[in-house]
Amino acid sequence: MAEVLRSGLVIAGGYADKVRRVLFAQLKDKIKQGEIEAREVARAAGELNRLLFEILVNKLGIDKGDVVRIMVEYDVEDGQIKWHLDTLTIQAWRRIPDEQIAEAIKDITSKAEEILLETPRYNLVKLGETDTGDLVYKLTLGDEDAGAILVTPVNDKAVVRAAFLVPAPKILKRHLIDIEGSIDETIEKSLEGLLREAEDAERRHAERVYREILALIEAAEEGEEEENI
Repeated sequence: MAEVLRSGLVIAGGYADKVRRVLFAQLKDKIKQGEIEAREVARAAGELNRLLFEILVNKLGIDKGDVVRIMVEYDVEDGQIKWHLDTLTIQAWRRIPDEQIAEAIKDITSKAEEILLETPRYNLVKLGETDTGDLVYKLTLGDEDAGAILVTPVNDKAVVRAAFLVPAPKILKRHLIDIEGSIDETIEKSLEGLLREAEDAERRHAERVYREILALIEAAEEGEEEENI
């Protein structure tokens, strides 16, 4: 018998964390009993949140302060979570006709596999260099702050740390890549792989890492201003 994930009423800006918490709460006994790994629960939550982002933000234009309620059925089979996307329903407390919501759900879920394999079209902006020679990049997705990347060059390689905020919160703790061409070009070309290697996380954790990375370049800029005084 299928399980049902119900988010309850939640502001749109917090749906991703709520989905993740509810899923972990529902499956905590199965995790303890070894029927499923916590990593798989996190993966499945991130997968669903990726699709919800496409529906709520890109298709419906839901604002962060709007209220939504999400419900979807799923099964746990052989240690994996399988979403029954044909049961996905969303209620939005904004003046959006039910027909428009249903159409958005149908459109996105019909392309679920394609969307989940596609790298979001991030805009990569180089913010500068820290006092220790690290490079800091910022990601945007449309009008949203989407993440930050910290790059430590080591000869012909680079150690990369990152925080992705949208479409689903993820953290990349440490990943080694080869530098081919300029570092800027390498990071641009590596975004798909970096996102794939990143681990799903709660938004507050991803935001904390995001702020820590940006703080490094802010500190460097403040130091330059003091030297020029």
